[in-house]
Amino acid sequence: MKVLAIDVGGTNVKLLASGHEARRKFPSGPKMTAKDMVDEVRKVAADWKYDVVSIGYPGVVLDSRILSEPYNLGKGWSGFNFEKAFGCPVKIINDAAMQALGSYKGGRMLFLGLGTGLGSAMIIDGQLQPMELAHLPYRKGTYEDYVGLRGMLRFGKKKWREYVADVVMKLTAALAPDDVVLGGGNVKFLKVLPPKCRAGSNANAFIGGFRLWENVTNLADHTAPHAVSIPASRAKKRTDGKQSRT
Repeated sequence: MKVLAIDVGGTNVKLLASGHEARRKFPSGPKMTAKDMVDEVRKVAADWKYDVVSIGYPGVVLDSRILSEPYNLGKGWSGFNFEKAFGCPVKIINDAAMQALGSYKGGRMLFLGLGTGLGSAMIIDGQLQPMELAHLPYRKGTYEDYVGLRGMLRFGKKKWREYVADVVMKLTAALAPDDVVLGGGNVKFLKVLPPKCRAGSNANAFIGGFRLWENVTNLADHTAPHAVSIPASRAKKRTDGKQSRT
């Protein structure tokens, strides 16, 4: 089965199909609708063959259904029929969750995506739980206001790095992960990673998109609303001294 994985961001849309090594991308932005995205993907990936599609969406997703319009894109995403538009089965997941799924090596992992906004997800012993931490109160705004792209542009990189370190410290203390992955396009602007963190790669979003279709069970069959079970072979605990391949 050939998978087309699509990582929808507030600045760019990136895509990769099974069997290919070079990703492709095109600009997104505050006016891009769901139809605009699909139309452009079909053009950019016209020479790729795929049977199914995975979409990493920057917002709340429940059982492959988009529940809210995105903060950094145009309208028309909630209720859009992606399977009809692509002409094949489609699974939709929060974009941070998709990158987290591709970054996972076992145990309790917290993923934070430093991009246009702030993506967040946790995986605990193979159970993936997308989170919406970006818009929780922080200082005089929200977490996203300080560690998202707006925060970097407003405060400058030096102050932004301090806020990132502070947010990571607070969330780590609250959620008690044993592995913290910082991903997203802006992680490259961190001169030094906060303690006990490792840098993720945007390429892991595509790995996560491919892994979505490795699960026999559909998203809707899980008792937790957003949960995705990772196959046992991928959920080796770090205490084993073994790590699953990514």
